[in-house]
Amino acid sequence: MPEAERTVTVDQPIEGVFAFIANGRNATTWRYGVLDIERASGDGGAGTSYRQGVRGPGGRRIDADYEITASEPPERLAFRAIAGPVRPEGEFRLEALGGATIVTFSLRAQLSGWKRLLMGRAVQRTIDAEMAALDRLKDLLER
Repeated sequence: MPEAERTVTVDQPIEGVFAFIANGRNATTWRYGVLDIERASGDGGAGTSYRQGVRGPGGRRIDADYEITASEPPERLAFRAIAGPVRPEGEFRLEALGGATIVTFSLRAQLSGWKRLLMGRAVQRTIDAEMAALDRLKDLLER
């Protein structure tokens, strides 16, 4: 199963870091693969859904809509994809450390049968790129 987990420390208070991550419309500023995103429903908490387009093979747009499955400000935000060929699940866990925030991001995609054989490596590369985007998030929030 393609999966990864990564932790970074952001030199900003937890409330602001959580608010930034929880607002899916910010994704285009720090997640390289996101082409476009808009909130489709909800108020930002659990049950909120976003329409999202991500860069797929050859740069073509792929639907990757998702919904928030858990929102526990300012410490936890979980989500699952509801559109697209792969439906990963992920979670951000945040912990205050003085005036900084420890952000741990985990992402996993359950693949079976032919999808695992044909798409497993590509999905793992995408997950790894999402982990690397935490560096961009850190840089953006610390400016």
